[in-house]
Order: sequence, then structure tokens, then C-alpha cells
Amino acid sequence: MKKILILGGTGFAGKLIARHLLAQSDAEITIASRRREKAQALADDFARQYPGRATAVRAEAADEASLRAVFSGHAMVVVASPTTAHVGKVAQVALETGTDYLDVQLGAKKYTLLKSLSGEIERAGRCFITEAGFHPGLPSALVRYAAANLDTIERAVTAGYLGINTEIPYSEAIDELVDLFKNFQAQIYTDGRWTKPGAWLMRKIDFGGDIGVKQCYSMFFEELRDLPTMYPSLKEVGFFISESHWFTDMVVMPIAFVMLKVMPYAKRTIGRFIWWGMMKFRKPPFRTELLVQASGCHAGQPTEFEAAVSHSDAYELTAIPVVAALLQYLDGSACKPGLWMMGQLVEPSRLMTDMKRMGVKLRTATN
Repeated sequence: MKKILILGGTGFAGKLIARHLLAQSDAEITIASRRREKAQALADDFARQYPGRATAVRAEAADEASLRAVFSGHAMVVVASPTTAHVGKVAQVALETGTDYLDVQLGAKKYTLLKSLSGEIERAGRCFITEAGFHPGLPSALVRYAAANLDTIERAVTAGYLGINTEIPYSEAIDELVDLFKNFQAQIYTDGRWTKPGAWLMRKIDFGGDIGVKQCYSMFFEELRDLPTMYPSLKEVGFFISESHWFTDMVVMPIAFVMLKVMPYAKRTIGRFIWWGMMKFRKPPFRTELLVQASGCHAGQPTEFEAAVSHSDAYELTAIPVVAALLQYLDGSACKPGLWMMGQLVEPSRLMTDMKRMGVKLRTATN
């Protein structure tokens, strides 16, 4: 029975990862938080249904001593806290203690740092999984899922829709969103090359159902970069994020980008402004959805394939793919030495099946 430590285990995503992992596996879970009493309360709650399988510890990503004290004895640390500034410390302690690693964080600097450690990670025989969750995480997994349903894949466009129903308080996770905008890249792969990082593309994409056709904006995730190499027949691949409310898209976001240029270090102020806009101007339908629209050939015929995953809770659609990936890690099929993107490591068809079992809605269509 493997032990998994969840750093940031009392956060929105962390506690859901813990809950699903306890329900779907026999792993023992350690809830780590800066506030020991908060972690203990959650572990006690889990213990009522899963006796002896949930414990609590105090740990802080900025404090290497606290990390060393709790990493030992665990097969893997799941970093569910918004601590990209401390990724170097977390990764080094994981290597020192012989602990595998998975993060649900987004950040170009974080990936660059982990990439610089990739040789050391592989030599140590450790499995490091990064960019896990909804997006990033699912876009490349959905492209690979589409490829598994086609003999040859030529085009794969992924798109995300975010419709938040409930008022979610501001958290440090929004700071990472500001970092994303600060280093925003918008390229897609088309005609055998990637477009320029700053070249915004707009495209209308039909999500179907009550979401319908949305104006979408190109957005780059590092997990997409290797897909044309993995599938040489690909002529187009990319990710697009859907419009939300006109005021957020046309007023809040442009002002936020200007603020980033004028006052780039005012991360919290800018983050609160963006989050205010996202929360203030919500509109239905209220769910989070990610789809892939792919085309290629199947059985000698031109074929179009579409798949979409959705959930009413955005945090659930972050946690569930992580747990589905961890199930493959726990049985050894996705436990390989080196640095991996979640969407490129997992077996995509099984990932979709396990996600569906945990409450994610999956729909597919083939023409």
C-alpha cells in the first residue's frame, strides 16, 4: 500500500484529490498544510469513512526542513498548492528523499526549472509528473484520445469553456493566473509550424448543447508542443479558451493587461481585479467543459471525431483527472522514470473511463 502526501491538501483542489483517491484506491493519504489543525480536521473527517488511511502533518513549501520531515516514507508528493515560486525546493527535497512528484500548477518558469532537472530526475529513477489537471492536463490527453479513435489524425483543436455558478473566494491560486497572463502565449500549430507566441487567433467553436457557438481565443500550453512529433500526420493542433461575459472580455481583461505592463509587480491587485470580473459577471450555462474536435481517416474514410468532458464544478474537473492519472501511477502503468506531462504520460482511453466513473460527463461523436 503506497503512501501519498498532498501538499496543499486542505485547498479546493487538494481536498477533492484526497477524497477521490481514498474512494478509488487503497493508498494511504497524508494531508499537509501550513495550518496543522486544519489538516487534522480534514483527516479526521476522512477517517470516519476510511479508518487508518488519512493522517495530517504541517508542511510549508518555503520551508525545506518541514518538507524533509514529511516527505520521507511517501511514494509520491502531490503538489496541489499555489507554490510555483518554491518549486525548486519541493523538487530538490523530493529527489533527496526518493519521492516521486506530481503538480497541478501552471507556469512557464516552473516547467523550465523542472526541465533543467530532468536528467537528474531520470538518473535518480524518480517519476515526476507536471501540468496535471483540467487545463493544462486534459488538452493533450484529449488529442491522444481522438488519435486512438482514428487510424490517422490530421487536425485536433481543443477548446475550454468555464461557467462558474458559485461565488468562489479569492485565493493564492489566482496569483498563478496572473503569472500566466504576464507571460501569455497564444500560438497554435498549423501548416507544419507553430505561429508566433504573441499572435492571437480568434475562432468560433461550436460546443453544442446549451453552450452553443462561442468566440474563442488561442492559448498555448506546453503539453501541446510535442504532439506534432508524436503524431507526424498532424497538420493543426491548438487550444482555444471561450469568451465569457462581454464586460469581462472587453473591459476587465484589456485593463488587466495594461496594468500588467504598467505595474507588473502588483500581482495581488491585478488578480483581485480579474477575479472580481469573473465572479461579478457570471452567466449560464454553469459548468466547465473541454472538448476536442479532430479529423483524419478511419477504415479508409475521411472521419471527424469529437469528444467532450464536463462537470458542474471546475475544481472537480481539476481533481478528477489528477486522481485518474494517479490510479495509473499506483498500478505501475504510468510510473516511469523521468519528467512527464500528465497528458502525454497517461493511457487516454482508460483516463476517460476512470474520469467518467468518478462523475465527469463524457460524450463522443463520430462522423
